[in-house]
Amino acid sequence: VQLVESGGGLVQPGGSLKLSCDVSGYMYSTYSLGWFREVPGKEREGVAVIDTDGSTTYIDSVKGRFTISQDDAKNTLYLQMNSLKPEDTAIYYCAADKNPRMTAIPDYWGQGTQVTVS
Repeated sequence: VQLVESGGGLVQPGGSLKLSCDVSGYMYSTYSLGWFREVPGKEREGVAVIDTDGSTTYIDSVKGRFTISQDDAKNTLYLQMNSLKPEDTAIYYCAADKNPRMTAIPDYWGQGTQVTVS
């Protein structure tokens, strides 16, 4: 299983970014998928997940600003991030879990993409 993120960068507060994650190596729709982020000195946290039944979950701090989605035809996971805040600055990781519902420690990780809001 391979997960390759793209779309990170530097953006001003209030701006938007869209992260993409190309997924390969398994039956795409059978795994739950999600986005996590990590700031130096803090634990990696789950930001948004989408389970195999299509249900989505977000952490409170991004509700109403971030949207997770997937394109089954392209085997791609997205994270649309709007109204970005400096506290959203982190390395964002794409993750895949063999369970139909995302767990705290997914089975597979991407290499991460830096998002800086400043």
